[in-house]
Amino acid sequence: MDRFSLLTIGIIAYVSVAIFLSGTIYRVVMWQQRSKRISANNVPTKTRENITLIQWLGDSRMGQLLIIALLATALGLFLGHTRIFGDMSFVISIFGEDRLNHVGNILGTSLGLFLLAIVGYLLIRRLASGQKELSARSGYLPLLLILFLVLLGNYLRLVKPFGLEDYHAFAASLVVLDSAFPDAIAASPARWALISHVFMASLLFIYVPFSGFIPAVCDHISKWLKCAGSNDKMP
Repeated sequence: MDRFSLLTIGIIAYVSVAIFLSGTIYRVVMWQQRSKRISANNVPTKTRENITLIQWLGDSRMGQLLIIALLATALGLFLGHTRIFGDMSFVISIFGEDRLNHVGNILGTSLGLFLLAIVGYLLIRRLASGQKELSARSGYLPLLLILFLVLLGNYLRLVKPFGLEDYHAFAASLVVLDSAFPDAIAASPARWALISHVFMASLLFIYVPFSGFIPAVCDHISKWLKCAGSNDKMP
């Protein structure tokens, strides 16, 4: 593995996961404390200054649906990526390996193309509208990172330069903290697409805890839970 690959996958990837997990926990704890202070002081919870993309989208019913679709797509892609660490035996016994691969390819490709279309639309809308409520950093950076991340991911899925067993071997090396490419990946020029994909994901993981994304998601989840609770109490 060359030095850049070792730096990107052998160091930055681990650092980004550590920052993401610790930063997420910290931001959730801070959000809880802020919510308690706001409730105690009866302070309005919404401000129009430097709002996040999630808050901007949430201003309309269509925006709420788009947030749900984006979060569901992200969850689906995350679950799909867990296959590189191996499939559970009971899942294979239910679907069969060939059918599971076929369904996974269809769903993964569909979700990847859907996310690409949505991110492209949001980026174009952001550029065209010139919304002043969003800062340049919170408005552009996550969209650009996700855009390149999805483009590289779609390339790897559609072109299929590597087999699932190659990803299994690569993921196994990451788990044991001994990052290494299997021969099929090391000998292929397409390894740079995989390296770049991991690098973009690492940058996104590092960015998220420092953005307003986590508090905004917590706000919306809290709002949805309150709405669901109020509906349950209705006669």
